[in-house]
Amino acid sequence: MRKAVIYTGFFLLLVMLFTQCDHKKGKKPVEREYAEAPAFDADSAFAFVKAQTDFGPRVPNSEAHEQCAKYLQSALSQFCDTVVLQKFTATAYNGTKLQGTNIIGSFAPEKTRRVVLSSHWDSRHVADHDPDPANRNHPIDGANDGASGVGVLLETARQLAQKRPDIGVDIVLFDAEDYGTPEGVHSPEGEWWGLGSQYWAEHPHVADYRADYGILLDMVGDANAKFRYEHFSSEYAQDILTKVWSAAAKLGFGKTFVAERTHPITDDHYYVNTLSNVRMIDIIHQDDYSGTGFPPTWHTLNDNIDHIDKNTLSIVGKTLLYVIYEEK
Repeated sequence: MRKAVIYTGFFLLLVMLFTQCDHKKGKKPVEREYAEAPAFDADSAFAFVKAQTDFGPRVPNSEAHEQCAKYLQSALSQFCDTVVLQKFTATAYNGTKLQGTNIIGSFAPEKTRRVVLSSHWDSRHVADHDPDPANRNHPIDGANDGASGVGVLLETARQLAQKRPDIGVDIVLFDAEDYGTPEGVHSPEGEWWGLGSQYWAEHPHVADYRADYGILLDMVGDANAKFRYEHFSSEYAQDILTKVWSAAAKLGFGKTFVAERTHPITDDHYYVNTLSNVRMIDIIHQDDYSGTGFPPTWHTLNDNIDHIDKNTLSIVGKTLLYVIYEEK
């Protein structure tokens, strides 16, 4: 996925308790509020995740990568009003020229009030954190790190197509996010992660692109996922974090969306926040006890479809839909 920027002595701060919905007279119960949004189908989301991993590792410049790009374009074309393929060439840490494609599907592109939802669709070219050293030069399936977020967004797109929200929505699938410098490898000074998001932030698919805010999904398929206030998300868009985490709490997902601040991560949202005028948060699973800061399958060959949990996909998807359909 990407490197973690962990400051020495950086402790978890600001534990906040979310309250349950208010059922006092005159207030709608959660079920009535959420009834405005369509249902999120976890089985469908899981199928979208599996369809990606069935291609094999989706490493830029590979056949699997090319075939998956066609699949994602076709899937979004079934649901979205417009689909744009944003082709780019990026130079990796080792000098490799990566042929990348950001895939963007839009609902109601004419509307000025917009939300952008994103994830990365490529997978890592090396399993540099695999417990078996013999595996560390092999590419990974990236079921959680990449495909899980895309699967949730494809199911979200399917639901948006059936019941249109009041706002415009753009779904941006970033490429070449995970081709950063491997553990233990020296590379020149530079920004080697999030190459597709860097390109989109500086060359948006629409001139003078504007969105009210953005939400990035990354590693949202682990059975024990906990999503906390990632540091850069809090720095650039704490109000959006509060909006999303409050929605999750109202839906009963407070044990998964935990209202405490955690470490900064150099992820796609960092480049969107620093290189564009869109404020974006990151819904990402961090694990303080794994030794890497991420789930145990991170950057290993075990990041495969066997470790994807439908319930976690459902929690994230339902929260996204709630947030979108609350926007007027």
